Amino acid sequence: MFARSTAPLFCAAAARSTATALAPRPLAAPAAATAAQRWLATAAAAKAPAAPKPAAAAPKDLKSAAVAASAASTNAPPPVTSPITSSCEPKRTTLLFSIEDGVGTLDEVLRILATDLGISLTRIESRPSKTKEWDYDFFVDFDAADQAQIDRVVAHLSTTGPARVVRVASNTGATDAMPWFPRKLTDLDSFSSKVLSFGAELDADHPGFTDAAYRERRARITANAAAYRTGMPLPHVEYTTDEVKTWGLVYDQLTALYATHACREHQYIFRLLEKNCGYARDNIPQQADISKFLKECTGFTIRPVMGLLSSRDFLNALAFRVFYGTQYIRHHSKPYYTPEPDICHELLGHVPLFADPDFAEFSQQIGMASIGASDADIKKLATVYWFTVEYGMCKEGDALKAYGAGLLSSIGELEYCVSGKPELRPFDPARAAVTEYPICEFQPVYYVAESFRDAKDKVREYAAGLKRPFSVRYNAVTETIEVLDTKEKLVRLAQSLRSELYTLSDALEKLP
Repeated sequence: MFARSTAPLFCAAAARSTATALAPRPLAAPAAATAAQRWLATAAAAKAPAAPKPAAAAPKDLKSAAVAASAASTNAPPPVTSPITSSCEPKRTTLLFSIEDGVGTLDEVLRILATDLGISLTRIESRPSKTKEWDYDFFVDFDAADQAQIDRVVAHLSTTGPARVVRVASNTGATDAMPWFPRKLTDLDSFSSKVLSFGAELDADHPGFTDAAYRERRARITANAAAYRTGMPLPHVEYTTDEVKTWGLVYDQLTALYATHACREHQYIFRLLEKNCGYARDNIPQQADISKFLKECTGFTIRPVMGLLSSRDFLNALAFRVFYGTQYIRHHSKPYYTPEPDICHELLGHVPLFADPDFAEFSQQIGMASIGASDADIKKLATVYWFTVEYGMCKEGDALKAYGAGLLSSIGELEYCVSGKPELRPFDPARAAVTEYPICEFQPVYYVAESFRDAKDKVREYAAGLKRPFSVRYNAVTETIEVLDTKEKLVRLAQSLRSELYTLSDALEKLP
């Protein structure tokens, strides 16, 4: 599931109840990520323009914490040896420093920059450190007045506070640097601790905030998710009687609506999940069983997550046909409401359609477009995801059906979306990508696709127009992302395609 970023709340945005959903807020932990979120939220609030009408615009805080969770370039750029050229215009400068994770560590570095040095940061990004001595590498941007200021900042940070290995990474416009992206499945392991909100910790307005047993239960489940690494067996959760009862109440209400409101693909696969994966009102299915089923159907797998991921990380995982899902459930005191994604949203809303070949390819197409994309394009892709995988609708003859997980896991909004009250627009990725939307209420606008295949083709065409200096492909055999940037790679791809075309031609000739 994903959340804040330069883009909107993602895939597990919020499984709404019959009432409106509450927009999640960032929480405390891990320490380094949280400090960056607080700083970015403060900076965004100070610079943000006047808020648009709430019925048509996402809250400002959705645009704040993502940069802290997106990773920087895989290989750190070499230090800049030439001084900044003389100019009356300030120069964008990027500093690289490393720290050990700990309570208040990043807070102290940010305090030194802001208070001691009077620096106003414009961006902060993190990645797991490439050296074993440190936990995190950070890239921070600021507008330098001159070379003397840069030298002063580097010298002070190097000798004061917890920052180490302080150096200038760039002073020619770091925002143009290519973002880091995962190349192989094990690279997704670095996302485990980069949760932006929820997970083990709860906000004061969460229904389970004062329930110590519920909080302890969530902590145990999220600890398993944090420890998970590629290739390990998926954590098995023995759900309690109260949890199964809560699941059953939601299950009964939603399945009663699916026959008339859900798309035919969702209905068909849901019956298969009941038969093969233990979907039932009195049983919460296990991720391991579901992941095995999806793998056999479309190559998708499920991976446990502590809480909400950044849009970039969540979408990047889709390129590998990996879906991040939670294993905890909403609090039993409010079974029809949750302020964050839970297993009801993930398993009832998202999972079924990942077993559909066209929908699986459509989802991966969005993920592939996110590989190496700029922050601005990630925001657009996140919004396209919102209006499709989360809140998408499609045509079935003369009828309209829901296929978005946010609709299929919300009793109230599932009925509302076909009530004739909201505005319905033909699916157009370019238009959807810049459409503002509310988080805390039912959507005023839905985009309607002709079919999953049509939506997939439109997203592929839209993604081709995004600015990226290279092309990528997913190698399903090695489960890696290949950057097509050399003649050798292109020749290998051509040979693979030629082999596939031969197989296709042979099969066509044998048809009666």
